[in-house]
Amino acid sequence: GGRVSDVIDWSELRHAAALAREHAYAPYSHYKVGAALLDTSGRIHAGANVENASYGLCLCAERSAFGRAISDGVTAFRAIFVLTQGEAPGTPCGMCRQVLAELAPSIPVRCETVGGARLDTSVAALLPFAFDAEKLK
Repeated sequence: GGRVSDVIDWSELRHAAALAREHAYAPYSHYKVGAALLDTSGRIHAGANVENASYGLCLCAERSAFGRAISDGVTAFRAIFVLTQGEAPGTPCGMCRQVLAELAPSIPVRCETVGGARLDTSVAALLPFAFDAEKLK
């Protein structure tokens, strides 16, 4: 790092997450989440949470963003931004942490509220000792 091209434009990611969050389908929890995933070519893949009356079928915004990126053929990522409501930033759930560990284990993670409270972290900090492909050998 250090080159200008290596700098992450978090405000652009926040904007994309906010737009996706507006489309969240959250009739049960009313907890709308938007996520914006930055790939290594500089493209942003946004996702929103999609709830279901059968709660186990709910799709988180982070996994929604990864699904969109993977469907577009993208497999290399630089950062993820998660936008939630409330006083403190919501962090990725356990399932999303495992997906992050699988698909983007070394990217920075920024979690922020609509009101501006912020948490900067990493996948490793969110899920230490993650289960990964090395364990399957």
